[in-house]
Amino acid sequence: MQNQKRVVIDYVYPKINNGDFYIKRVVGEVVAVDANVLGDGHDIIAASVLYKHESEKKWSETRMNLIGNDEWKAAFTVEKQGYYAYKVEAWVDYALNWQHGIQRKIEDNQHVKSELLEGMEFLKTTSKKSNDAEKKYLDRLKEVFENEQHYQEAIKEATSKKLHDIFTKYPEKKLANNSKEYPVYVDRLKARFSTWYEFFPRSASQQPGVHGTFKDCERLLPKVAKMGFDTLYFPPIHPIGEVNRKGKNNTTTAYEGDVGSTWGIGSQYGGHKDINQQLGSIEDFKALIKKAKELNIEIAMDYALQAAPDHPWVKEHPDWFKWRPDGTVQYAENPPKKYQDILPIYWETKDYKNLWQECLDTLFYWIDCGINVFRVDNPHTKPYYFWNWIINEVKAKHPDVLFLAEAFTRPKVMQQLGKQGYTQSYTYFTWRNNKQELIEYIEELTKTEQREYMRPNFWPNTPDINPYHLQGANESKYIQRYVLAATLSSNIGIYGPVFEQMIDAAIPGKEEYLNSEKFQLCYYDWYKENKLTTIITKVNQLRHQNEALQQTNNIKFCYIENNNLMAFYKWNDAKTNELLIIISLDPYYSQQGSVKVPLNDLKINQERAYQMHDLVTESVYNWYNEWNYVELHPTLPFHIFKITK
Repeated sequence: MQNQKRVVIDYVYPKINNGDFYIKRVVGEVVAVDANVLGDGHDIIAASVLYKHESEKKWSETRMNLIGNDEWKAAFTVEKQGYYAYKVEAWVDYALNWQHGIQRKIEDNQHVKSELLEGMEFLKTTSKKSNDAEKKYLDRLKEVFENEQHYQEAIKEATSKKLHDIFTKYPEKKLANNSKEYPVYVDRLKARFSTWYEFFPRSASQQPGVHGTFKDCERLLPKVAKMGFDTLYFPPIHPIGEVNRKGKNNTTTAYEGDVGSTWGIGSQYGGHKDINQQLGSIEDFKALIKKAKELNIEIAMDYALQAAPDHPWVKEHPDWFKWRPDGTVQYAENPPKKYQDILPIYWETKDYKNLWQECLDTLFYWIDCGINVFRVDNPHTKPYYFWNWIINEVKAKHPDVLFLAEAFTRPKVMQQLGKQGYTQSYTYFTWRNNKQELIEYIEELTKTEQREYMRPNFWPNTPDINPYHLQGANESKYIQRYVLAATLSSNIGIYGPVFEQMIDAAIPGKEEYLNSEKFQLCYYDWYKENKLTTIITKVNQLRHQNEALQQTNNIKFCYIENNNLMAFYKWNDAKTNELLIIISLDPYYSQQGSVKVPLNDLKINQERAYQMHDLVTESVYNWYNEWNYVELHPTLPFHIFKITK
């Protein structure tokens, strides 16, 4: 196909799968665009990034700058929630090309009367687009360019910055080339910065052996708020199946009084749009949501698309399940785990449209009740294109809604869920323990394409995972794991009060909790305070006070010649908040070392002192050099330094 365009646009970044999926931002963030733009010959070329929100008809434009080697850069800020589109436009800039050419001839002492007359056409074209003051200036230049008596003035103005700026402001984009359009989705800030606390409502009672209620949860809200958590996540709150109900410790026999697994959803009392009556009524739940919002806490619900054998769906929609010749349905499995109390949904059913619609209607029901955050159980066991559809359908009506993917699975599976629309994702942090593997993993999340679409949420523990390094661990280890999560990632969460009370009894040889709360009521002293709760509260407070900790991607690891010490520099985009975090990975012994401070990144002159303000202890240190000695003890195994220049 013939094409007269002379400028090639190549390697536009950022983009995901060549624009098949959107990159992600939150309101106020920047999209920094990079592209290779090149033309034939030696003509001056120019390029812009064009962008617009889905609600806008006209494109906004920002000019790109040539960095070198035909690489051009520009950036724009996303100011609204929803979808943006952006593209790169490039052209031969004939006006600037004329100005560049005449300047070289003037510098070579050539007489350029003919060239001045050629420039008249650019003055006329540009004058039509300019404002009154600029038009007056350009009209004056027309007279000067035509009059030999004003030659010296003419060559001065022809090469002036003022004329250059006007030509740049009003380019003639003859035969302009455009890249394809690339999508961006913009969320509210909570997509990037959130602090989650998980507990089972049924264990919120003040009396041992008594089933907790939403009223009990309401009583605990001030404690959650005081500790600095802004998201309270509940495992499923729906009726629990009675058929094949699990007993304590995941046994297949349930005795009288056994409450079963909350993920065995559905019984004679209802399904996914109903509430376990032992927790209270829908009015009680709405009251809890309202009370939480008054304390700046959002309630996050579990969205688990599966059914107990006695779920109403099984009778009302038998086609949504795959029946075997003997009339039974194979229960769910995730080897080596078996879920005899759960029937998996048959996603290949011919009735899939009604199935998908019911799943969507379930989300809309809870959104109407006041829920805007969902933690999705095992999303990797459902079709990717289903998630793409349902998330986009929800976002179209409710852009504030956020989805967290609970998918501890293969890397590319987790990445695909992020591409398909999930707001946040669980990660492998739970198992990353030593310095090398932590650094490698953070670099993967923040320095590769994943930074554009996969927002990590770091959890030291979950009801499903009691990691080996926390089994029998001392207080220092728990502090270390929380501080690592809270400073490396802007989205974090813990399963409590198990975490802060350091309850770590495990099934021997497994990363599972003994007497797991998943299968029984537990009683806690909810108001128990210890050093760990104090540290969690303080660190959460610092996260809210320091923008550097409210994002994940701006991170640089600093050299420190001790594998038991890890140091990293974090900053906000404006670089008005810069931190140096140093953490000991040894929970038993003191560790010492010299850390190399990134003075060039900090723009600190090595010849003068700079202050390091420890935000936890309030101590202030004057450092003078690039290398500085640090020592950390298990009693307080970290520094969070605010750098003052």
